[in-house]
Amino acid sequence: MKTVTVSSFKGGTAKTSTALHLGAALAKFHKKKVLLIDFDAQANLTTGLGFDPDEHDSMAPVLQGNKTIDEVIKKTQVPNLSLVPADTWLERVEVTGALAQDRYSHERLRKILDPLKYDFIIIDTPPSLSWLTESALIASSHSLVCATPEFYSVKGLDRLSQFMNSISERHPLQVMGVLLSFWNPRGKSNDAFLDVIERTFPNKLLSQKVRRDISVSEASVMGKPLFDINPKSRAAEDFKSAAKEILKRL
Repeated sequence: MKTVTVSSFKGGTAKTSTALHLGAALAKFHKKKVLLIDFDAQANLTTGLGFDPDEHDSMAPVLQGNKTIDEVIKKTQVPNLSLVPADTWLERVEVTGALAQDRYSHERLRKILDPLKYDFIIIDTPPSLSWLTESALIASSHSLVCATPEFYSVKGLDRLSQFMNSISERHPLQVMGVLLSFWNPRGKSNDAFLDVIERTFPNKLLSQKVRRDISVSEASVMGKPLFDINPKSRAAEDFKSAAKEILKRL
């Protein structure tokens, strides 16, 4: 079982879309059994798969010991793809209940996920170096970094790299790759951005990049992956190719 945290130090990097479409591509085209975990209180991954975050339990009661993981897993419309939804409780879960008294609370998610039987567990995290992000990385064997070719996105990569390195000194964690989204092949500053990524995460940049595509937003509104809404769109093709490249790397 491979557990992958999809992470970024800035919002707007297509992190949630990447988690959703990577999971859907692995399930749909490669017949992998995949569990997506929405670990971001904004719950965009949850709504992007057609679930109302106000109607379902998140990982929060599981972390608090009030429910089991099996009680919060939901089957999606995509065969082989399941989801643990998110809700607003996640935002302060680490300072409430049993977690507030647990000095090793960062380890709890890893222990919850270890017994599960999936080919892939993919965790969508907040765009910050928070308790949730650290817990997800500790629970993961690999991390996929999301970035866009613009200044603030790339500037945050160095801090994210340092954060991951500090965790990898205590837990086995490998950066699987860096995926660039909102890609414009004719961008004037592309080479400069690519150089920064190469210095920060050497040899980790995926050759496949996800081009800007309005279809991604349209699919999220409809609560389904692009592959079901507009399978011939540019982004659908790019996410499908990215999933194939990630499988080769693993």
